[in-house]
Amino acid sequence: MGTPVVVYEDPGWQRLLPLVYIRAVFQLVCGMGDLLSKVRTLSGKASLAVWCRPGLSQVVAEQTGLEANGALSEEGALLLNGRGLWRGLPKGNGEAWVGTVGREGPTACVFADRALANTLSPSVLLDEAQTRAALSGLPRRDVGEMVTLMDWPWDLVLWQEEAFLSDWEKRGCSADRSGRVCEGSYVLEEGAVHIGEGSVIKPCVVVDAEDGPVWIGQNVTVMPHSTVHGPAYIGDGSLIQPGSVIGGAYIGPVCKVGGEIEGSIVHGYSNKQHDGFLGHSYVGQWVNIAADCINSDLKNTYGTIRVPINGREVETGEMFVGMFVGDHSKGGINVSFPTGAVIGFCSSVFTPRCPKFVPSFAWVDGDRVDRYDEVRGLAIARKVMARRKVEMSKAEEEAF
Repeated sequence: MGTPVVVYEDPGWQRLLPLVYIRAVFQLVCGMGDLLSKVRTLSGKASLAVWCRPGLSQVVAEQTGLEANGALSEEGALLLNGRGLWRGLPKGNGEAWVGTVGREGPTACVFADRALANTLSPSVLLDEAQTRAALSGLPRRDVGEMVTLMDWPWDLVLWQEEAFLSDWEKRGCSADRSGRVCEGSYVLEEGAVHIGEGSVIKPCVVVDAEDGPVWIGQNVTVMPHSTVHGPAYIGDGSLIQPGSVIGGAYIGPVCKVGGEIEGSIVHGYSNKQHDGFLGHSYVGQWVNIAADCINSDLKNTYGTIRVPINGREVETGEMFVGMFVGDHSKGGINVSFPTGAVIGFCSSVFTPRCPKFVPSFAWVDGDRVDRYDEVRGLAIARKVMARRKVEMSKAEEEAF
């Protein structure tokens, strides 16, 4: 069966807010699925488990179907940093060692023998000082060729295209026309287009895979006069509204999207149904972005963009950076989101020009930023989920 594999969270989860309030870092999307999905593929038949923040263990176990925060095997284990975009898995030799990105870089993995396994736990690896003490004196190996660590929310967007192409190849994806393409639509580079069973491509649609493959899942409807430009992923049960332009994007399952979406990641069960622009952004789950909302992903100066993370503005070094939206948040009609905006968890924005940073549980109307009652927010979240025939579990409610 091979060495047991455990995917763990480290203190770096704090830099990925507001996207990880109610999910573990390895549940963040990059490519054709979340970071954990790459480890599932690479680990094969080896035993797989996860370590995460204690407050998330029940909901993560529910969502991943894996044991969360259990004890390590007495035979030891390969522990993989959950922020990693893993391209391969390192091999052990029976002895304990630490894998880093670069010779003196951050820890990406730990091969724990029986003795080391007895000293490690989720709480140890979530604490920088305890981790340093537990791993002190162990041999180091550079595993940078196998992994890229996602340090900030925009890293997931920047690596989306490369991760998608890698996933397409590793999964052995191929052309599929199980779905129906109506007369009057065009599929360019058919050998790189997957259209799943039950999906319908309506007339006057262009699916263009000349610059990268396109994956359209099962039971997807692409309405007339739309363009899907690869590399692009559209999850099962999603609806692409008439006149949409989707390019270089990940659209999760059971989404309803419209307007222009470029180089962005939209988690499942989120809506952006109407005209407006979403660019180089990461949108969480159960988010609703109303008609004619737009976000900026490029400064007028063409300079690099700073993003507010944990109370300070972080220099991204990038020219194209959009916005980052926590789960269960909403944008009202005609809201303009500035370059590098951050919208927290379960917030509502109705002002014409959104502040660059909106805290969680905030109600932004005009110049006022009020506390959004969490009980009311929870009631609305349940109602939104029920419309998609999804019931919030007890674990999800506690995490909320």
